[in-house]
Amino acid sequence: MLKEGEKAPDFELPDMTGKKVRLYEVLKEKKVVLYFYPKDDTRGCTKEACTFRDMYEDFTGQGAEVVGISSDSADSHTRFASKHSLPFVLLADTDKHVRKLYKVPSTFGLIPGRVTYVIDQQGTVQYAFNSMIKPLEHVQNALAALKRI
Repeated sequence: MLKEGEKAPDFELPDMTGKKVRLYEVLKEKKVVLYFYPKDDTRGCTKEACTFRDMYEDFTGQGAEVVGISSDSADSHTRFASKHSLPFVLLADTDKHVRKLYKVPSTFGLIPGRVTYVIDQQGTVQYAFNSMIKPLEHVQNALAALKRI
C-alpha cells in the first residue's frame, strides 16, 4: 500500500462512457478521494458507493472529487452507477495495472482489496486506509482526512 507522504502515481483509465480520465488532470481542479473496491454490485461495495453518494456534497464542499476504481468493465460500471444514482466517476482498471501501481493488496491472494487514498492537489497521499470488512469507515475516514488538510 502507498503510505502517507508518498507521491500518488499518475494514471489514465476509461470511465463509464469510455472517456479517458487522467488523475493529474483532475488534481489540477480538486483534491481526490481515490477508492479501490473489489466488485460492482456486491454487498459491501454497494454500501460503500451509496455512502459516498449520500455524502458526495460533503466531499465536494471540501474541494474534493470522489473517484472509484475496480477491475470491472465500463459497461458494468455504467449499470452499477445508474442503478444506484452514483454522482461520481467509476474507472475501469480491467488489467489491474493501476491497482498494482497503488499497491492495493488482495485478500487471500484472490479478492481485490478495498483501499482508499486522499490525495492533495500536489499529488501527495495525505491519507491511506485499508479494510475489506469496514467499507463505511472508508467514507467517514476519508472525509475526516479532507477536513484536516
